Amino acid sequence: MRSDLLRIYAAGIAAVAPRRLIGRALAGELDPRIPVAVESAERIRILAVGKASVGMALAARERLGAKVLDTLVVTIAPPPVEDLGDLAAGDFSVITGAHPLPDASSVAAGRAALEFVARTRAGELLLLLLSGGASAMMAVPAPGIAITDKIALSSALMRAGASIGELNTVRKHLSAVKGGGLLCALNENATMLSLILSDVPGNDLATIGSGPAVADPTTFADAIAVLKRRKLWGRTPEAVRDRLERGAAHEIGETMKRDDPALQRSLSVVIGDNRTACDGAAEAASSMGYVVERWRDLSGPAETICRNLATHLSELDYGRTCVIAGGEPQVTVRGSGRGGRAQHCALLLATELAQRPSDAAIGALFAGTDGIDGPTDAAGAIVTASTMRRALEARLDAPGALARNDSYSLFQGLGDLIITGPTGTNVTDIFVGLVLGGEGRPVR
Repeated sequence: MRSDLLRIYAAGIAAVAPRRLIGRALAGELDPRIPVAVESAERIRILAVGKASVGMALAARERLGAKVLDTLVVTIAPPPVEDLGDLAAGDFSVITGAHPLPDASSVAAGRAALEFVARTRAGELLLLLLSGGASAMMAVPAPGIAITDKIALSSALMRAGASIGELNTVRKHLSAVKGGGLLCALNENATMLSLILSDVPGNDLATIGSGPAVADPTTFADAIAVLKRRKLWGRTPEAVRDRLERGAAHEIGETMKRDDPALQRSLSVVIGDNRTACDGAAEAASSMGYVVERWRDLSGPAETICRNLATHLSELDYGRTCVIAGGEPQVTVRGSGRGGRAQHCALLLATELAQRPSDAAIGALFAGTDGIDGPTDAAGAIVTASTMRRALEARLDAPGALARNDSYSLFQGLGDLIITGPTGTNVTDIFVGLVLGGEGRPVR
């Protein structure tokens, strides 16, 4: 069962591999407008930002060849020189930005990206390759805002349980690059094509990477409302409050809106998302003889999601069944332990399964598609109906681990962490549950 879980998860990751998706996109398989935009350009500049930036940029360079003038990649960690081959000595620049919170390197990366886009000339195409993590890696504070204030506010919003949409609503109104800011830097006689690997449920273009090249439907007033709703307004830095209040009073120009003429020269296409990964996982599970069920998206409080999943899995009593779901459960951080969203959900599921006896063998995993769950080296964790019993036998405090948000330590003690290293892609999380009903399969 453990081997099957990992094979199905790996198939999901393979389905959103940058090389595969970029190849399909540039061949016109995903949107016929993409090859038209490429072919009509005299020269192409590539800007790739996010966790999948290196793979996306290399794939695009390989497909577009001599038409590419230069390339700038913004990533978390630079790839080994040997991975770049001949590009290492050419017009292929790699710079780093921080994640999940921005820092000085993110500011430098953001400024470099703005300067790169501003170098476009008439007849050129700026190919923007965007993936998860871009919001933090490419950050340029708006005039009068310190990066330290942005970092503190982003951290406070995350700890308060803010959704990605809420977080980006605030960030876009404190930035010179988000909310269409990057597109504003483009030469008025050049065009932009954005190929996007989405890490946002629903694929809202204004939310992915905080929408650097699309219109922003949110306002300064919306940003203030988010901070007040999350009870952070009174603790918001004075410079931030001043900018947001001045913006709400129309003393500062808004982010890019739908009537901006620059949008007529820009095309944005999502080339892969969480559904793409789940489709790949489902295809693999079916080929392995499982009856596949597609569960609803993993949206909402983690506690509710795991309770419902545990109930569903424990009530399945037929054959070999694989339940697949994807998305981004909401986890409110209350402790200071080690762990990430996927590991926390796995431990929640284990506690729920322990309360629901079943004759079937049940195993499951929660894992991030980027291979990095929170500030750990694990992608996620595997659990079974016996995880809680095994934790007790090993004298590991599961309830305490949940309370401290310390799921990593518990799963490390049980040997149930999923360690893949960075996968080079990112489309949020995947859940895979296996139920072997009436087959007498042993489960750890």
